[in-house]
Amino acid sequence: MERTVVHMDLDTFFVSVERLINPGLEGRPVIIGGTSDRGVVASCSYEARRFGVHSAMPMRMARQLCGQAVYIRGDMELYSRYSRLVTDVIAESAPVYEKASVDEHYLDLTGMDRFFGCYKWTHELRQRIIRHTGLPVSFGLSANKTVSKIATGQAKPNGELQVLPAQVNSFLDPLSIRKIPMVGEVGYRLLRSMGVANIGTLRQMPPVMVEQVLGKNGLSVWRKANGIDPSPVQPYTEQKSISSEHTYDHDTTDIWLLRQTLSAMVEKLAFEMRGKQKLTGCVTVKIRYANFDTHSIQKQLPYTAFDHILLDAALALFDKLYNRRMLIRLVGVRFSHLVGGSQQLNMFEDTPEMAGLYQTMDYLRRRFGTHAVRKAGGMGEDDKTGRKSRQASPGLTA
Repeated sequence: MERTVVHMDLDTFFVSVERLINPGLEGRPVIIGGTSDRGVVASCSYEARRFGVHSAMPMRMARQLCGQAVYIRGDMELYSRYSRLVTDVIAESAPVYEKASVDEHYLDLTGMDRFFGCYKWTHELRQRIIRHTGLPVSFGLSANKTVSKIATGQAKPNGELQVLPAQVNSFLDPLSIRKIPMVGEVGYRLLRSMGVANIGTLRQMPPVMVEQVLGKNGLSVWRKANGIDPSPVQPYTEQKSISSEHTYDHDTTDIWLLRQTLSAMVEKLAFEMRGKQKLTGCVTVKIRYANFDTHSIQKQLPYTAFDHILLDAALALFDKLYNRRMLIRLVGVRFSHLVGGSQQLNMFEDTPEMAGLYQTMDYLRRRFGTHAVRKAGGMGEDDKTGRKSRQASPGLTA
């Protein structure tokens, strides 16, 4: 059976949300991110892009290119709320959907053509999202995730595009190789140095040659250039999570020790999330008393993967939860509502020094092990004396 996959993308998502709050921004160049010259651009409107502004550009350069733009410090809590509103509308109708990031969703409509016209159904869903949230959204509809995502890019802004299976190659061939997911700046330069500019040329190359040029991802890139992508739409559930628990050898009421354990777990889980390019939208803390009574409490928060934000939330939940002052045998923390997203920089609040610190710490951990760099608050006696920690190893669960 031929697959039918939809990719939905909220157009200039952060800017669109700001325009909902302030309609006076409509039609004007808008740039969102850190407002100081040391900050970076998180998102910009199409009007600002005409001046050469783009995401991740230093704010100082953006001001030089488009001094007349409206500059806004981002509000991830606000954007997370609207992201969840869109997901709620999709969840009410879609048989299978995957929340790929805060502003992207994949839907698997395979087999629905027997009962509905998939294009008509998706068009009506898009209109419903616009009506309920006020946000512009584009979609691409095709045979797999790669082609539908590229189609969405071609449909923007605020448009729709269907690419039938028989049209895939003719649709992809004239497009730039930049359009292929997984082709980054380095890969683009390598292929351009060989005279490969569009997808059609790449498609005709021997796959072995592409693999030699691009390394281990080369074969996957070649397949995408040929419109081949068997990757499934992963059903999104609020239970999808990453978690860790610690059982003490001796039950305890030592608040400092309990908070220290939570700190170490949060730090380790956040590092793992960043490595998997995941963000969490919900923190849960669990405690088990000596009599085996188990209690938990959770809190939704703006999507993030930063230790200091998650730790503040986890410790606040622990203080709220632990009110009986009985002996505790186990503490645990779980990050759920996971979505894709690389948060290398907190473009709204953190200084470049903070972002650089995270990048350096993660590099050292990848090279020398997860315990190579630790926050002092997360180090227990086991760490200080060099003995092996008994903390449970976390893992992704669905």
